[in-house]
Amino acid sequence: MELVVKSVSPETLKTATLVVAVGEGRKLGAVAKQLDELSGGAISAVLKRGDLAGKVGQSLLLHSLPNLKADRVLLVGVGKDEELGDRPFRKIIAGILNTLKGLGGSDAVLALDEVVVKGRDSYGKTRLLAETLVDGEYTFDQFKSQKAEPRALKKVTLVTIKAAQAEVERAVAHATAIANGMAFTRDLGNLPPNICHPTFLGEQAKNLGKEFKSLKVEVLDEKKIKDLGMGSFYAVGQGSAQPPRLIVMQYNGGKKSEKPYALVGKGITFDTGGISLKPGAGMDEMKYDMGGAASVFGTLRAVLELKLPINLVCILACAENMPSGNASRPGDIVTTMSGQTVEILNTDAEGRLVLCDALTYSERFKPQAVIDIATLTGACVVALGAHTSGLLGNNDELIGQLLSAGQSADDRAWQLPLFDEYQEQLDSPFADIANIGGPKAGTITAACFLSRFTKNLNWAHLDIAGTAWTSGGKDKGATGRPVPLLTQYLLDRAKA
Repeated sequence: MELVVKSVSPETLKTATLVVAVGEGRKLGAVAKQLDELSGGAISAVLKRGDLAGKVGQSLLLHSLPNLKADRVLLVGVGKDEELGDRPFRKIIAGILNTLKGLGGSDAVLALDEVVVKGRDSYGKTRLLAETLVDGEYTFDQFKSQKAEPRALKKVTLVTIKAAQAEVERAVAHATAIANGMAFTRDLGNLPPNICHPTFLGEQAKNLGKEFKSLKVEVLDEKKIKDLGMGSFYAVGQGSAQPPRLIVMQYNGGKKSEKPYALVGKGITFDTGGISLKPGAGMDEMKYDMGGAASVFGTLRAVLELKLPINLVCILACAENMPSGNASRPGDIVTTMSGQTVEILNTDAEGRLVLCDALTYSERFKPQAVIDIATLTGACVVALGAHTSGLLGNNDELIGQLLSAGQSADDRAWQLPLFDEYQEQLDSPFADIANIGGPKAGTITAACFLSRFTKNLNWAHLDIAGTAWTSGGKDKGATGRPVPLLTQYLLDRAKA
């Protein structure tokens, strides 16, 4: 779908469908009033019949109104003035898109510039609108024998005032790149694990490097992983026929003297739990355990598309966690790249085992800040559900920047404590640290484990176990989160 921005009077545009707002109480906005006058009161006559009250979520499609160039006019309810929040606004836009998808027209004009969204300027409102439109076009049917029929809708024009045009165009460019990144993330997550394994992810990185010449890609195989002393990472992948891969992607869009930002992604392409085998019900969804790595891929793609003036290094720790005669066992002790030893009490707590070595590896790039992203704990889903990502870290400024980015992007996180008292749950009588801390505060103790490997870093940890995919039923699928949050964080750093 092509998004176009124009600063013209909407009634002058010839289009298949013109979309305008109606407030609660059948209150016509400025655009709707003008259309009503041009059509000889046709809109107000319909509203007087009680067909549309203007409440959020309502819509009414009118055909062939006199004296208008638009074939159809879609009236959408936007509720009361200045009471519209992010979520209902997104629902309005999603409803508009669903209506347009069902029509035969190849284009539409959205004249919603006058709609007020709480706490949003023209840029912020347009970002939400454009992301919702582009992401709403996403389909994943490459493994279906019968593909979805091509949609008629090809172009949407956003009408704005001349003074706001530059900001609206900037918002559309950012939103399109973010939505494209989300689509990449969703595609990787939705792929079956017999196709999307660590070697495949390495190939995806190399393909990205071919597409964007500004990207340097290195894929380290299992021998190099072992030679680096990544005993913890290696232990996770040793039970699988699919060998592990450490993927390193570097983008240098900033000054040579500027230290990079680092994103570290958990890439467990399938998680059986290993010897600590998971229950069979719903195990198919463990293909999404590489959601952290997938979101790093998507964020990087958005950065590359926007050519942000920053330096960025992306490190993906990719492995498949399988039970076999070669798999690590509960009770095994491994030595990490940092030299610290870990007693593996549960092989299903494998994400932290690959991430700890990847975090140690990130030190060689001397990053300004490191953010790891992982579908790490079921405890995070219990704590925060499917709406909010968990956030922990050792740097208050970094935590604040990520919380702010999540708020701006409507892809929110919530900070959990990382108090020293929780560290004691990881004590081991046989090694420096155990890989689990018992049944209490599972998300926090997982972050405590990672904190042992980030003492030399400005570090934050995003637990996306509840937000990376929608679980169960016909709506099951990757969400593309937290690409908006991460991209917004980098946009803020680049001041773009």
